[in-house]
Amino acid sequence: MQNAAEILEWYINAGVDEALDDEPRNYFEAAEPAKTVPEIVASAPEPVKPRPAARAPAAAVPASGILSSLAASIAEARRLADEAVTLADLEKAVREFEGCAIKRTATNTVFADGNPQAKLMLIGEAPGADEDIKGIPFCGVSGQLLDKMFAAIGYDRERFYITNTLFWRPPGNRAPTNDELAICKPFVEKHIALINPELLVLVGGVAAKAMLGTETGITRLRGKSYTYRTPYMDKEYNTAVIYHPSYLLRQPSHKKATWQDLLAIKTLVSSS
Repeated sequence: MQNAAEILEWYINAGVDEALDDEPRNYFEAAEPAKTVPEIVASAPEPVKPRPAARAPAAAVPASGILSSLAASIAEARRLADEAVTLADLEKAVREFEGCAIKRTATNTVFADGNPQAKLMLIGEAPGADEDIKGIPFCGVSGQLLDKMFAAIGYDRERFYITNTLFWRPPGNRAPTNDELAICKPFVEKHIALINPELLVLVGGVAAKAMLGTETGITRLRGKSYTYRTPYMDKEYNTAVIYHPSYLLRQPSHKKATWQDLLAIKTLVSSS
């Protein structure tokens, strides 16, 4: 009887609210009226058995635990970035780093491309599907447009260096989270210091907001000059912001403004 009561309670909790007959029954037909009224015989009530205690819900992970994990990941990224002396050291540290969860769903670590000796360093958002497959930043459709944009002012990948704020593709090409950006930022800061460019170009709103520490939209950020300082160099880097090429593919009307930004970038690099 105890087992039967537990099974019945399980059915109730699962949403079962009606018992079915052994034979099929058409519920659209009117039920036949009862021919006789059954005699009600009084009997002693059965003792009420206590209901099984409901299972306690799974304990929630405390927020402090999540924060502790995030803080630990950032601290480990900072330690590895601090220890990297060369670009090869930094790349090895990034490829071996396990503190960013999106690495587990990515195919490749996408570190950088271009000329490490270039005066111009570009920082984009995060790898996409093509970049994840090939392990090269900006190698898809938007990357092809980016190459055409900079070729128009005389710069190809032999004359600029390019990386991202994240080194792994977020699942489904979603936007990076603030936690992911914070975890990878020590690597990006050391990356800038090791390249030591004359001009830093932030490609797209995500990169601009993450590196400049602002919530201002890309439309208001572009077309202006900024300076950026890393904890690894006692200098300020001249910095520009441009629309992401994937945005220009969706909004070609902004290509005119981007051309003006590219001409300003060419002037900044030439005068530096």
